Amino acid sequence: MVPMKLILKKIHVYLYVLSVALSYFIFWPAFYIFSRKPSRYKHMNGLRRVWGFLSSACVGFFFRFEYEVPIDWSKTYIVCPNHTSNLDITAMCILVNSDCCFMGKEELKDGLVTGLFFRSVDIPVNRESNISAFRAFKKAAEKLKQGHTMIIFPEGKIGDNYPPTLHQFKNGPFKLAIDQKIPIIPISSANTWKKLWDDGTARGTKPGICDFYVHKPIETAHLTADDADALREQVYTVIDQKLKTENFTPAVV
Repeated sequence: MVPMKLILKKIHVYLYVLSVALSYFIFWPAFYIFSRKPSRYKHMNGLRRVWGFLSSACVGFFFRFEYEVPIDWSKTYIVCPNHTSNLDITAMCILVNSDCCFMGKEELKDGLVTGLFFRSVDIPVNRESNISAFRAFKKAAEKLKQGHTMIIFPEGKIGDNYPPTLHQFKNGPFKLAIDQKIPIIPISSANTWKKLWDDGTARGTKPGICDFYVHKPIETAHLTADDADALREQVYTVIDQKLKTENFTPAVV
């Protein structure tokens, strides 16, 4: 017999999907207009921030951000969060209060509510293709030069294991940061997966506050290409240690 708690969590995930879908279609005409010209992308991001907050708040998901130091969002960064939940994407939309751009898997171009973004403001990448990855990071470099903050999940995916663990980071974001002399902001979230793991369909969801810790920016202006591995490990360690203090207790996979 299925426990009542699991039934309620399953009902909640469908309510969340409904909230996201309905609010997306309400905003869709404006999203579409903003997506037609790059000069309007900043408005698209602003509306995406509102949409993310409302669609989450309607079903009881809220986001709380703690800062190690104040962040000047008028500057350009590469934001690198750990990734355990689709809510991480919404949280980053709300957190980054400037022109921004996600890099994500190529399949998102065909998503019902992600396709429009990944065919316009965001950057899709096929990580199995060196050519696709080269083109994606070349476009990301152009975005950074234009003053757009990049949001890249360095694990490259949400892992299949539950409870989640912190996976090894890909090299791309750190090479990009050094090449473009852009600071990296590590982001740690230890409890978002407890509200919604992955897309929520496997274990359901429950309302609550998702906590994110915004670490101080790590400067890269003094680094060279030879320092990319060390920078990757530095960012990994920063996030890993914070997660451990929050009882996330990740393990390398």
